[in-house]
Amino acid sequence: MQRLLRRAEVVGGQGEIPVAAVVVDGQGRAVGWGSNRREHDQQPLGHAELVALQQAARLRGDWRFNDCTLLVTLEPCPMCAGALVQARVGQVVFGASDPKRGALGGVLDLSTSPTAHHHMQVVGGVEAKQCADQLERWFKQRRRQQRELRSGRPAAPAPAG
Repeated sequence: MQRLLRRAEVVGGQGEIPVAAVVVDGQGRAVGWGSNRREHDQQPLGHAELVALQQAARLRGDWRFNDCTLLVTLEPCPMCAGALVQARVGQVVFGASDPKRGALGGVLDLSTSPTAHHHMQVVGGVEAKQCADQLERWFKQRRRQQRELRSGRPAAPAPAG
């Protein structure tokens, strides 16, 4: 998770929401890396989880991930959780919970839905505070930058602490 947090920090500096993911196969090898790329690629499907799954599918030559674990810094949204079910991912490990959009226990839980053809193991809260803090800092900075753009002048510095 620490490596994912470092990658998320980099993409956050490039204007993307700082989320990163990796697919690890049954032997513990990283077979697919992803980070948010919606802004960079102007692609609504550019979520970290989907980017990682696409790379892993190309490298493995298979779209089924029963023996794999996906690690991600933020609880997957409904689109990504649906893709994880479709890809038959064996386990998902995430950092920060997303009580507004999370689909593996936040707002809904697609991992245990009776309508899903595949059920996966889910472990949430790994390095949760660090993951949540990173996102909170990024969004706070983003809102400050947007205020500056609207007002035409730099916003007052944030209080220390």
